[in-house]
Amino acid sequence: MLTDPEPDLTLTRHVDASPEALFACWTTPQHMKQFFVPRPHQVTHAEVDLRVGGRFNTVMLVDGQEIPNFGVVLEIVAGRKLVFTDAYTEGWKPAPDPFMTAILTFEPDGDGAIFTAVARHRSAEARAQHEKMGFHEGWGVVVQQLEDYAKSL
Repeated sequence: MLTDPEPDLTLTRHVDASPEALFACWTTPQHMKQFFVPRPHQVTHAEVDLRVGGRFNTVMLVDGQEIPNFGVVLEIVAGRKLVFTDAYTEGWKPAPDPFMTAILTFEPDGDGAIFTAVARHRSAEARAQHEKMGFHEGWGVVVQQLEDYAKSL
């Protein structure tokens, strides 16, 4: 996959879980609630309609504030790739203030997987804002939580 350092942030990690288990975690609402945001923050609501154009909605509870994030699925390769964005909501309705498109890949690597997350932003400024928010640290924690949870399945 081609990335562009101007709008993209990328994180790649080896994860001690199968690509299929990781994909299931990212596409199953009850699993998403277990790892999707760094603890002590929580996901209080998750909906995934796993088809192109289907909803990919979450509500996060961060420091006592609910943060809704509604989007759509753009691409699915079962067990290997998931792409979703908040640039649109269900029914291809443009979002008023989109933040990013997530491109997630799950590649076999021995008994585990290479997990890559690309956060693609509409501008270099939006990417810089996400980086300042702690993209690498936050997504690093999420990947560790994902690994711990996926191994428990």
